[in-house]
Amino acid sequence: MPQTKKFIIDFDSTFTQVEALDILGEISLINDPEKAQKLQSIKDITDQGMEGSITFRESLELRLEILKASKTQITDLIAALKQKVSKSFERNKEWLRENAKDIYIISNGFKDFILPIVSEYGILNENVFANEFVYDESGNIVDFNRENPLSKNNGKAETIKNLNLEGDIYVIGDGYTDYEIKASGLANKFYAFTENVHRPKVVSQADHIAPSFDEILYINKLNTKFSYPKSRIKVLLLENVHPIGIQILQDEGYEVEVISSALSEEELCEKIKTVSILGIRSKTNVTKKVLENANRLLAIGAFCIGTNQIDLETCQEKGIVVFNAPFSNTRSVVEMAIAEIIFLMRRFQDKSVGMHQGNWDKSATGSFEIRGKKLGIVGYGNIGAQLSVLAENMGMNVFYYDVIEKLALGNATKVDSLDELLATCDMTSLHVDGRKDNNRLIDGEKIRKMKPGAILVNLSRGHVVDIPALRDAILSGHLAGCAVDVFPEEPKNNKESFESELKGLPNTILTPHIGGSTLEAQENIARFVPGKIMEYINTGNTYNSVNFPNIQLPFLKNAHRLIHIHHNEPGVLAKINQVLANFNINIVGQYLKTNEKIGYVITDIDKVYEAEAIETLKTIPGTIRFRTLY
Repeated sequence: MPQTKKFIIDFDSTFTQVEALDILGEISLINDPEKAQKLQSIKDITDQGMEGSITFRESLELRLEILKASKTQITDLIAALKQKVSKSFERNKEWLRENAKDIYIISNGFKDFILPIVSEYGILNENVFANEFVYDESGNIVDFNRENPLSKNNGKAETIKNLNLEGDIYVIGDGYTDYEIKASGLANKFYAFTENVHRPKVVSQADHIAPSFDEILYINKLNTKFSYPKSRIKVLLLENVHPIGIQILQDEGYEVEVISSALSEEELCEKIKTVSILGIRSKTNVTKKVLENANRLLAIGAFCIGTNQIDLETCQEKGIVVFNAPFSNTRSVVEMAIAEIIFLMRRFQDKSVGMHQGNWDKSATGSFEIRGKKLGIVGYGNIGAQLSVLAENMGMNVFYYDVIEKLALGNATKVDSLDELLATCDMTSLHVDGRKDNNRLIDGEKIRKMKPGAILVNLSRGHVVDIPALRDAILSGHLAGCAVDVFPEEPKNNKESFESELKGLPNTILTPHIGGSTLEAQENIARFVPGKIMEYINTGNTYNSVNFPNIQLPFLKNAHRLIHIHHNEPGVLAKINQVLANFNINIVGQYLKTNEKIGYVITDIDKVYEAEAIETLKTIPGTIRFRTLY
């Protein structure tokens, strides 16, 4: 029978993200005119004690002297600390409860605030060892129990020695006092916990650097909620993904690397080799060559609407799921389209440029209201449909064309052909997707069919419009103006120069692909895409994915979940179930969906089964990818 593993866990900056006395200082010193200086002093003293440059007792005495705290403020401290439990301990709450008898909190902090926090995670009161405040009759903190070993230097080691624990002892902490336990010969391993703070002197003494509690459970082959260590999920985010998206993925426990620009194919081929999750926007091309180097890649997040920059077919073949943000920036793009239509119809662009050059051109020539005009919308998806509603509310007559049958909103009129729409409307706004069929959808021939004096707005894809033909139409006066936000070739970053045949044309608005670039849209996207990726990794849910069969799954309860991605060919489901039957494994729930390329099977099974069953499932012919969720 294997020896029991005992876990000794520190509290401050380990079980919680913060040093409790630092937070108590925020509370007790709230009205102190020297609050900032005192809080910095507390922090500096804490760091000196944790790194071992001053004795722990000295650091404790100095901090309590500055704090001048009271018993009533401990209640506020507890409320604050409950919101600051480390993410990886929060994720593994179930494991902590199931293994409570082998978990000890040994801290130089104080029981007064530690017990109410850790008890919610199943930690037994008798397994919590910490200091104790001494209060006066008015409830002011005047001292600490100086007889408690934990108030003394090397107190953690003495406390553990007195416990006479049996089995392997693993210490998890961020401070020098945690290392002292191992140095005293009382622990098998010391894990430097760096999820919240990285102390070089402590890390240098560690047997293992643990960026999260998931990592510790994983390397010790303990039953975790997930079948992978989150700290080993490497995320690469390109093209200035909003900080909220970065933070969400970091809070999940992933290792996140951020690069502000797009990468070339060769650069991405090298970077992608160790990446599990890739996040991009519109400029990064994820080609077949890139994907051939992506042996660890589980998911791609397109932090934008379009996915034509991603080889979706190869992603399917390799079992890589792709998510985008089809709705998150809809309003931003629609508002930009409305604004540009008004600007072009009133020739504001030319008037503004003239004013900056010192020209006063007060004239109504070529300037029109949008009310009563005919707006043509090409592509009646999320953006086109919302533009339709807003434009109609502003008094425009809306016509739309889409290759797919779409229900008209409001009083919009569906036309039977693109040619009919172009010949009918005073202005045309493009909102089609990036499929190859839409390459030069608006070419010279189509532009000539547009109503003379019409305007063209392209906020869709750069390759949709023939740029030389558009230039000719503006210069000849056939079109009164245009607004273009997307281009066939775009700079990879803000340092590269922009070149286009449209530069300098009259009544022409050029913008650097910013249709969805509002703070609201970017925040929405930054929340939506990581949420979908994490849901897929944690539960297998593929709802809203671009290239996988869409399955919306219930939460996993009292079972293990098997995720099987395979080529869509006959008999795979039967083979999966035959393997399960051969190993006498009971199916709790099963979900299957396919598309023309792949099949996606989710099977929830009883927790008890032989490891050989899993290996057999992985070898079923046609299997692309297999993983297990606990």
